[in-house]
Amino acid sequence: MSLATPDGGPRRATIQSVERAARILKLLGAGSWRLGVTEVAERLGLAKGTAYGLLRTLEAQELVEQDPETGKYRLGPAMLQLGNAFLDNHELRARSLLWADSLASRGAEAVRVGVLHGSNVLIVHHVFRPDNSVQILEVGASIPWHACALGKAIAAYLPDAQRRSLLDSGLVPLTGRTVTDPATLEESLATVATAGVALEDQEAIVGEAEIAAPVFDDMGHSVGAIGVVGPVERLVPDGRVSATLLAAVRETSRGLSRDMGAGRVRSRGPAARP
Repeated sequence: MSLATPDGGPRRATIQSVERAARILKLLGAGSWRLGVTEVAERLGLAKGTAYGLLRTLEAQELVEQDPETGKYRLGPAMLQLGNAFLDNHELRARSLLWADSLASRGAEAVRVGVLHGSNVLIVHHVFRPDNSVQILEVGASIPWHACALGKAIAAYLPDAQRRSLLDSGLVPLTGRTVTDPATLEESLATVATAGVALEDQEAIVGEAEIAAPVFDDMGHSVGAIGVVGPVERLVPDGRVSATLLAAVRETSRGLSRDMGAGRVRSRGPAARP
């Protein structure tokens, strides 16, 4: 016997609660990492009592935790467990481990593997530059697609409608060199699709550049990208792309694509397919 009313009241209320709880987790994970009940309620348009009840429920499951001094909430330890489980079960990340290590050794630069998540690129794997310099692990970092070579490499091979959606997603500049004009970006994506590799020169961080190439699966979809990132003077000396790194990135992306089940990739303009 169903407890739901003819209009699905209890079921609809349950779904709404789940959706609101998910929005709270996304809010706390989007940079607003410590918020009070009132702040959560105001930002999500919820009644304060509703926000409090949801936060207490999430706290009981260790998905959020409350700072005893400020009373504000942040993501809890269970979120780390879920995040690690996501990475452990991510096929592209799992298959990229050896390829990324090899590329880092070959190019003597840091290597990142990313996938498209909304209008951002989510870093699912990161190998440090093989030297003794201080470096920060970037796994889990989210970068606007248009400001990194990883994003451009993926976007260049997407279906027209999906690529157009990215171009219309509101392109925010991160530095004075970030390209935000949709028409200019579309032209650059056509070049990327022809060359099979993308370049980013100080568009995300001043002084840093990135060279990346797409990774395809067995259906010919661009499911991610792999690339090297480092100081602009090493990756783009005198304004010219390092031929050695360019070749290494291309060969690595092709090998990783083969491991993902892809055949030979031919460049045929935007939304090219293997």
